[in-house]
Amino acid sequence: MEEFEDLLKTLIRCPSVVGAEHSFFRELERELHFRGAKVTWYEGLLVAEGKKPNSIMFSAHIDRHGLMCTGPNEFQYAAFVAGSRSDLLGNSVSEELMQKIQDRFQDAPTYAYDPWSGTYRGRGQIKNAYICDKRNNLIFEMDAMSHLVAGTPVAFFDRLEVSKDSYSGQLDNVLTAACLVHLFSLGFQGTAFFTAQEEAGKSWRYLLEWFRRFGAPQNNLIVVDTSPFPIDDVRNQQLALRYKDVNGMFNRQLTDRIAAICDKKSIRYCFKDIFVEEQNKILIAQNQKAFSVGSTEMGRIIAASDGLVDGTTLQIPTSGYHTLRETATISSCSDFITVLQALSEGSEG
Repeated sequence: MEEFEDLLKTLIRCPSVVGAEHSFFRELERELHFRGAKVTWYEGLLVAEGKKPNSIMFSAHIDRHGLMCTGPNEFQYAAFVAGSRSDLLGNSVSEELMQKIQDRFQDAPTYAYDPWSGTYRGRGQIKNAYICDKRNNLIFEMDAMSHLVAGTPVAFFDRLEVSKDSYSGQLDNVLTAACLVHLFSLGFQGTAFFTAQEEAGKSWRYLLEWFRRFGAPQNNLIVVDTSPFPIDDVRNQQLALRYKDVNGMFNRQLTDRIAAICDKKSIRYCFKDIFVEEQNKILIAQNQKAFSVGSTEMGRIIAASDGLVDGTTLQIPTSGYHTLRETATISSCSDFITVLQALSEGSEG
């Protein structure tokens, strides 16, 4: 895992705030070219192909949470800006979610960058966050960032922390994106998609546009990502699979194929949708609020593609989801890469 770890350390230092991912795409393009991939860049999408591009297809989103300068010394949550989430369009964010984010990044160190080149534009720190009553929107106040102009992205200052058995940092979703890049070092010959603005709910549109232009009559896709679990449950499974999300059913045959590979290689896994439903039974019995089974990039593209795209997901369980201390076990990452390789070899054979 040393080569993968070095790559992950490099990529996690490259900013990729939601809606301002261009500089990260440039870094990805360089790393993929070094590994022999054919790289094509589209709006919101980077496509890396080996010599057998139709043999198997994986996809990972590359955007991470951060802030966007929206006025003089005023900053908003970038995912809300990119997704046009405000009361002005009747698509407001819940106060519960705003309060959760308001407290999540208190005193977090940040740095601004040029959205195209990635050039450093200054370093600061979050000193306050509040919900503006007039706009019903979450506003951040920063130290040492008053020189920035509107439209400048601000990333959280991040470095990969490596312990004896885990990785920590802002892993969603640089972690599985790095895994796909690393696959090309291991001889991968299929196709890997890297999408922008997943955290704003837009990435599936870029994927669907590609499949409508270049895809086969039917296309099987495996979307990879991290998946949140309670901290006590993260180590109980190495990988997370799904049969469905709130948008509908996934390709069961492909999902069962991944499960069979895990069984063969003695890799522990769970089905995230079943896990949530079992937890909800307990919560409902205790008169508590049940959780959603979740909405994924895979589910959105299946629902919108009218049969053109089908597939499933494969995810790495993490704790501390959407924080600067999201944590995954090294063994989970290793098993994740092992399963991707097995899927690739089976398809190419």
